[in-house]
Amino acid sequence: MIDRDASVNAFLDRLDWDPERGVLRDGPARYVVLRADSLMGLFREIEGETRQHALDALRRATARAGGDSLARYRATSNLGDADFVALVERTAAELGWGRLRFATEPDRLGLEVRDSPFAAAFGSSPTPVCAPLAGILEAVAAILLDRAVAARETACAAQGAPACRFAAD
Repeated sequence: MIDRDASVNAFLDRLDWDPERGVLRDGPARYVVLRADSLMGLFREIEGETRQHALDALRRATARAGGDSLARYRATSNLGDADFVALVERTAAELGWGRLRFATEPDRLGLEVRDSPFAAAFGSSPTPVCAPLAGILEAVAAILLDRAVAARETACAAQGAPACRFAAD
């Protein structure tokens, strides 16, 4: 069960759902509920080098779109770095993205994710598959480090690791 503490602006409480129009929004950002196995099934269908290119494109798109949302949250929240990171961790859990834990250092960020829906839905893979999580790390790192960074997945549950791990520097 997710702790939806209203004092920290819980994501689920901010959602505006218009069932007549079929629209789900958080401010200007529109969301769609999509099964993880549908999304990751697309990548399972793509073979070879093309799969990696597609996953890289998903990482970049997530960094861009997620970065827009995160910048909006940061600008409107008045949160310090630690509280902002906690907000991102909780929001990711509310979205079903697993349990995120960021590790912040002066010039780099790390991320550990337990129960990644992307790894679970993809299944066994010889390569990392959690591109959206790498994209979110890039977006958070760009805000906290005040510069563009590249994130990479260094361990993936789809490869048998106990958790997915990422680095951005």
